[in-house]
Amino acid sequence: MQIHQSAEDYLETILMLTQRMGKVRSIDVVNELGFTKASVSIAMKKLRENGYIAVDGEGNLTLLEPGREIAERIYSRHRLLTHFFMQLGVDEKTAAEDACKAEHILSEQTLEKIRESALRADAEQNDPE
Repeated sequence: MQIHQSAEDYLETILMLTQRMGKVRSIDVVNELGFTKASVSIAMKKLRENGYIAVDGEGNLTLLEPGREIAERIYSRHRLLTHFFMQLGVDEKTAAEDACKAEHILSEQTLEKIRESALRADAEQNDPE
């Protein structure tokens, strides 16, 4: 199933907030992303209807397996790209912002080459010689 970039961003945000806070509600997503309550509410409804998240009686959001898989893939890409951009000398804030844009569009082949390059750079940096 094809999922839009905005849905990937919402799922990634739910994952990150869950890791940081434990329980996540729609208002936490609103505060994190700076979107309106109405926009987040509509998005959460679509994610729920498509089987990506569940919402309990207290309004807590839980990633279901399909949503978790997408969120983890996007978040992994985000961390890799942020790290790589910082290795290039980009400041952390800009690196994270650029990673957020690029994480959705780069091919697996390109990401693998970035991963290999980042690992080589890390190894060279940690080499005592």
